[in-house]
Amino acid sequence: MAAKSQICSIWLGSETGILKGVSLTKKQAFNFCEMSCLSRDQEVCVMAWGDPQESEVLVGSVNGTVKTFSTDKGIFTETRECGDPSQGRFTGLAVTDSSMITCVESGLLKVWKEGSTETVEVNVGNGICRMQQNPSQRHRVATGGKENPLKVWDLERPDKPIFSAKNVAHDWLDMRVPVWVRDIGFIPDSDKIVTCTGHHQVRVYDPSTPQRRPVLEAQFGEYPLTALSLPASQGTVVVGNTHGELAILDLRKGLVRGCLKGLAGAVRGLQCHPSLPLVASCGLDRFLRVHSLEDHSLQHKVYLKSRLNCVLLSSRELESSSADDSGDVEEVKAEEEEDEVWDTMETVMEKTKKRAAQKNEATVTGVDGKKKRKLVKK
Repeated sequence: MAAKSQICSIWLGSETGILKGVSLTKKQAFNFCEMSCLSRDQEVCVMAWGDPQESEVLVGSVNGTVKTFSTDKGIFTETRECGDPSQGRFTGLAVTDSSMITCVESGLLKVWKEGSTETVEVNVGNGICRMQQNPSQRHRVATGGKENPLKVWDLERPDKPIFSAKNVAHDWLDMRVPVWVRDIGFIPDSDKIVTCTGHHQVRVYDPSTPQRRPVLEAQFGEYPLTALSLPASQGTVVVGNTHGELAILDLRKGLVRGCLKGLAGAVRGLQCHPSLPLVASCGLDRFLRVHSLEDHSLQHKVYLKSRLNCVLLSSRELESSSADDSGDVEEVKAEEEEDEVWDTMETVMEKTKKRAAQKNEATVTGVDGKKKRKLVKK
């Protein structure tokens, strides 16, 4: 399994609890799990890199465990109990230099220090949908959820948030606008934060200014937005919704710069490559898709047999060479999952041969009244 895991550049977590690795160079996909002990409570909720070298993948499950997968060895090396299933599933997972950060739906954020049983607990409010770490300041995280506005926390001083967003003004009917933050992203080389909501809104906040309300608001489509990701080229954001629609929005003017087609189900996982103009998406239609952000074309399409919840991209190149000049989409077939039912079924060939022979025969009535079959030449 070590040889298989070392060539994978994209990792995905499924509803069935299987960690899946995809190699676009070899055009192969692999399953990394114990097939004998799979259960529904092992559904993968969140994933994150365990170290800067990207040699470990942290996998958070519904049952509250965080497993460490070694990409060098191709096996799970550690399992930690980091949550109570009664408090909800994981909504965020991150690491700092010496600790691991987890957050669950009930709003309990924990900092697990390495080599110590003590944890730092922060109550960030109920109904959390997403916890996101600041890549440039790793001790800062942002949280948000249903009727829980955007908040930024400094884990070195976790007593209170360093920024708390204020809801927008009442609508034209003078009614309160509901709050439902679904995903969060930190804009590189700035203090600004972008969020997407369950009411198809994209908002940009600037904690460096006294204004607590969004400095920019845009809308896309009519359905709830579920995920967002920021490309390597600044100034845009990629968002996905529950109807399988992907769009690139301009963060300066709030306009839609293009749509990425091909999806057939709700988007659950979305991540842009840190250096290349590529974005990977996955969701309920069981496909991993890689789109180009330059010409908006579909570059790769991978069927992985299970509903997918999250995607994690390696910072290295996803493939050694670019797509074919003909522009055809590469479709990768996943490795067959172990299934004893298919292994025990016997292959039946006689009926197929018999039907083929009957197609080449015709019934002829002889002089004696008996029916005979005669071979028909084509």
